[in-house]
Amino acid sequence: MARSSYVNPWITLPRPNPRARLRLLCLPHAGGGAQMYRSWPADLPDAVEVCAVTLPGRESRIREEPPKNLESLVGSLVESLADQLTRPFAIFGHSMGALIGFELIRMLRRQGLVQPVHLIASGRSAPQIPDPDPPIHTLPRSEFVEELRRLNGMPNELLQSPEVMGLVLPTLRKDFEVCETYRYVSEPPLACSITAYGGVEDPEVKRGDIECWRMQTCSTFVLRMFPGDHFFLQQNRSLFFESLGGDLDVIVRAHT
Repeated sequence: MARSSYVNPWITLPRPNPRARLRLLCLPHAGGGAQMYRSWPADLPDAVEVCAVTLPGRESRIREEPPKNLESLVGSLVESLADQLTRPFAIFGHSMGALIGFELIRMLRRQGLVQPVHLIASGRSAPQIPDPDPPIHTLPRSEFVEELRRLNGMPNELLQSPEVMGLVLPTLRKDFEVCETYRYVSEPPLACSITAYGGVEDPEVKRGDIECWRMQTCSTFVLRMFPGDHFFLQQNRSLFFESLGGDLDVIVRAHT
């Protein structure tokens, strides 16, 4: 594998591919980073170049202050992307990343900038669906960790490590705050098509709420449900990449 290329502090290319016909801008879940996308180029079509986003407060940007809200995060991301969107691109976001991707597209539209050809929203209810659960980002440490355990997003050995949790808890709390303080504002549907992915056994994100992404596009919509819970993309890796690769092949043929 070619060495990763750092385009700017926000964007990493795990496998630079100047001949790619489509860029896939990949946005992380709460507590996640660009690392989760490092191996993806090997499992995706050669025509796709993976562009992994690193948010402030993690990985190579660990010393930076995490964003306080979604609007400021997306505004900074738009600035970082201004000179990078030089070829057709799609957006993939899991959980928090799906919400970031959605608002990123709307801000690009408001500023008259280039739009993606497709949004893949993974593991997230449609943005207009209110969160029925009380916020957790202000919970005491033990209760917050228990909620993380229930979501099955981190291995138990990490949850039980005081050293690891001391490093990641502040960023995780900020990420949950970004999501839990988000308030949807109605705007016209997106011009790009949307594919929504979900886990059949996800305790937080129900099929019907995922299907409501259909209302956010005036183009085509596809819903795909996978075996597994909120992190179905890790639990059923081969099936996930088979589906994602097929979807990206269709997008490449349609838009390049």
